[in-house]
Amino acid sequence: MLHYLLGVLPTRREAVPASNPSARSLLLTLLGEFVLPCPDPVWTQTIVVVLGRLGVEEKAARQALARTAADGWLRSQRVGRNARWSLTDSGRHLLTDGAERIYAFAARQPDWDGTWFILNVSVPEARRALRHRLRTQLSWAGFGSPEPGMWISPSVAHEAEARAIIGELGLDGQAMSFTARFAGIGQERAMVERAWDLAAVAGQYEEFIAAFTGLRPPGPDEVLLAQARLVHEWRRFPFLDPQLPSPLLPAHWSGTRARSLFDARHGEWDQVARQRWSELAARAAD
Repeated sequence: MLHYLLGVLPTRREAVPASNPSARSLLLTLLGEFVLPCPDPVWTQTIVVVLGRLGVEEKAARQALARTAADGWLRSQRVGRNARWSLTDSGRHLLTDGAERIYAFAARQPDWDGTWFILNVSVPEARRALRHRLRTQLSWAGFGSPEPGMWISPSVAHEAEARAIIGELGLDGQAMSFTARFAGIGQERAMVERAWDLAAVAGQYEEFIAAFTGLRPPGPDEVLLAQARLVHEWRRFPFLDPQLPSPLLPAHWSGTRARSLFDARHGEWDQVARQRWSELAARAAD
């Protein structure tokens, strides 16, 4: 379920063109950014109005609320003819986990010692559905695949996640792992380029930078919407960017500039956006 919080979910960790966001995905952005930090329930009208300003029709907004509640992340309370919504414990846990990943993503990493974690796992061609699940889950975990059956990560800490994935898929007997440093045959950077499409990821970062560098919302309503769009666009990147150590990245990596821009804009707009959300919530309660 965490993929709803983090946006576009490709089957491989490669950049994909941004599409029109779904009502459900935008709703979860609002819940994580404005509802999670506040203990008060939020009225249906507040959510419907803000989603409407983000381009979501009222019917789709109400359906998104109903589906999110059906998944157990929201609960509703009737007050006369109106309803207000609160996060359930599972919804609060899920959104907290998502927020931690989003805001910690692309933070400065410790120096890399050159050690690779390598996983070899073989799945017969006839079991295509299993091969797809394996590729999807390892890609989400940040692994790249330079050759069929071979998965690599510059973080030895990913061993635990790989072990969980292999166990869940029942592939313990078809897998082996080890740690190593790149030796003298071949080029380490060429291996990285085969494992991850960093040029495509960089292109996504450049689009993000172009969209938000010159954006100056003129009033509180525009700030609120800009902040929602900023977070919504940024939350895609944990699935697109494998967060490689700097020695493995191209020079002038656009992800670094994008992270700085996100931090600057989010900090600049935060107080005004939250205040405007509170005003809209209070007005809906009248």
